[in-house]
Amino acid sequence: MRVRVLIRPKKGILDPQGQAVERALPALGFDGVSGVRVGRLVELDVEDPERLGEVCEKLLANPLIEDYEIEELTPAGAEAR
Repeated sequence: MRVRVLIRPKKGILDPQGQAVERALPALGFDGVSGVRVGRLVELDVEDPERLGEVCEKLLANPLIEDYEIEELTPAGAEAR
């Protein structure tokens, strides 16, 4: 099964990378943008989707400061393209 994991800083956690992007946008002519949060996206093929939460908690995300969302891209048994 192909899945996508979106990892972002939790609300209330300082996001220096997001702040840097937000400060740079007006200098590039992009006004009216605020609340920028920068995260990361991980796509992977998994044989056992039941353990994906454990993979996220132990390796992909820092559960103290990050939230994650898991999106199924191809159902189990379907052929990935």
